[in-house]
Amino acid sequence: MKNITLGRYVPADSFFHRLDPRTKLVAMIAMLVAIFLPTGFYGYAIIGVVMVFCILAAHLTISTVVQSMKPMLVMLLFLLVINCLVVKTGYVWLNLWGLLIYSDAVIQTLYIVVRLLLMIMITTLLTATTKPMDMTLGLEDLLSPMQFFHLPTHDIAMMIALALRFIPTLIEESQRILKAQASRGVDLENGTFREKIMAVLSLIVPLFVSSFQRADDLADAMEARGYVVGAPRVRYKKLRLRAADYMTLALVAALLGGLIYLAVVLA
Repeated sequence: MKNITLGRYVPADSFFHRLDPRTKLVAMIAMLVAIFLPTGFYGYAIIGVVMVFCILAAHLTISTVVQSMKPMLVMLLFLLVINCLVVKTGYVWLNLWGLLIYSDAVIQTLYIVVRLLLMIMITTLLTATTKPMDMTLGLEDLLSPMQFFHLPTHDIAMMIALALRFIPTLIEESQRILKAQASRGVDLENGTFREKIMAVLSLIVPLFVSSFQRADDLADAMEARGYVVGAPRVRYKKLRLRAADYMTLALVAALLGGLIYLAVVLA
């Protein structure tokens, strides 16, 4: 869990760090839409090359993104087992003691793995190059049209930004609790299934208690600084789009348009 980089800001002076947060949010949404286009592995390869270039240009390392996939290995293995039991189309790819594994089951699992990897790369690039406060301002501006429907856009943006901000904090807290429980003799790896469940509960309960305590402390700190829900607010920092932002949006639009064209051709 300590390798998860989602929600962790990495200070640096790169092209992506200097972009407007609204530009990065719109680009992220466009890239997430592109991932689910039926472009096959050709489209995934294009998106993957673009994301690797962007991650390196943002002064990040590929290893941190790849390591963040480790907590999902259990879920991916579960999906592989389910697909092997359910999907019975294509040719027989493997015969394991009478259990026939078909090619379509393996291909569908590969699609899921590649999509998850690309989504982690995109979200990691966003959170690692955007400060939590800038994220809040960008989300609030993008949600501002919803004010016509009397939605509390600032509160929604604040909640999303705080949720992303506290992901690394909760991961560090869980690591601390794990070490504390291990020092008291709790074994999360060995033992019967019931003993493993009880060991996991010994982690979940204090983690929830700690999370609620941090939420109370955060609420008290915000009230002490005069934060009032729903009150009119002014900004010290104004967001302005620059030439680099317009260029980035144009490139993302061109990439999305090219992938849509590729999806139509392959259909």
